[in-house]
Amino acid sequence: MAAISIPAANADLDFLSLGALVHRLDPGVTPFRTATSFDIHVSGGEYNCAANLASCFGLKTGIASAMVNNGIGELISRQVRAMGVKPFYKQFKHDGVRGPNMATVYSDRGQGVRPPVVFYNRANEAGAMLKPGDFDWKEIFAGGCRWFHSGGIFAALSETTAEVVIEGLKAAGEAGAIRSFDLNYRAKLWDSIGGLEQGQKMIAEIAKHVDLLVGNEEDLQMGLGVKGPDVEKKDTSKLDPQNFFKMIDEAVEKFPNIKAVATTLREVHSTNRHSWSAVLWHDGQQYVAPTAELDVIDRIGGGDGFASGLIYGLLDGRSSEESLKLGWAHGALLTTFPGDVSRATLSEVEAFAKGGSARVQR
Repeated sequence: MAAISIPAANADLDFLSLGALVHRLDPGVTPFRTATSFDIHVSGGEYNCAANLASCFGLKTGIASAMVNNGIGELISRQVRAMGVKPFYKQFKHDGVRGPNMATVYSDRGQGVRPPVVFYNRANEAGAMLKPGDFDWKEIFAGGCRWFHSGGIFAALSETTAEVVIEGLKAAGEAGAIRSFDLNYRAKLWDSIGGLEQGQKMIAEIAKHVDLLVGNEEDLQMGLGVKGPDVEKKDTSKLDPQNFFKMIDEAVEKFPNIKAVATTLREVHSTNRHSWSAVLWHDGQQYVAPTAELDVIDRIGGGDGFASGLIYGLLDGRSSEESLKLGWAHGALLTTFPGDVSRATLSEVEAFAKGGSARVQR
């Protein structure tokens, strides 16, 4: 086992993510079936991390993704620039009728006993059309890159996107970057391109090139084929870190290149009330964040907020324990904002990580 060795802070990019950009239509607490208006949030798990690290933590970040030359593409591009994220796009021309398209996510926030509802339109999505060779990785990494990140939703979009992830991970490794992957196992996506067997096969190939793995118990079981507890059993506490740590040894035995594994722990009492913690396994050591009681406005993006804060801490040279708490604190704060990306400041994250309160600031 070895700890993650952080590259020096003299690269053109501190962080680069690879994934599909989407736009989320959000009618707030109103169900879509009765909605008359909505907000638009630019999103995508990998992009969220890049935007968080740029906006909240002040890092130099980028996104490698697909882009379409229509009004929706222009909307997304403008928001990417506004968040301070440098784009590296494979351009697709829209035919004016059927696409290719930028994917749409529909998501109301729910309220109390009524859960959030999320559904998608990913038909003819440009991101799913990405294939090896679409990005000039040598050019992208020419000025240096400290950290490269991708995720399981993008990997499962088509039969070629997992290959793009592997290509990017290999190029990032050759460039000296730390590499992370958020498992985010989604059975419905993998079912369309071969099911569980194909999903585990491709994720296993991806995991061979990863330093930090992000994923909960279900992700590890379904994505990596690691044995673990029944995550659906109601008598199993979602906040018990041992349920997670018990699975790590098998995961690392399968993939000895993995130096760290992290996840959030969340017990949902109602749509707006969650118990929240997080854990990190790094270089053979176990770290557990405190448990906070969250009053949630919008839960989407909380996991990406956690990953962002953790990655910032490690890149900034913080200890494993402090990095975990920064991720835990940032993910918690992100659930108090509408939308998928951070509206927090570094000082707010650090204050909460140190035990700050919600007393009025004067």
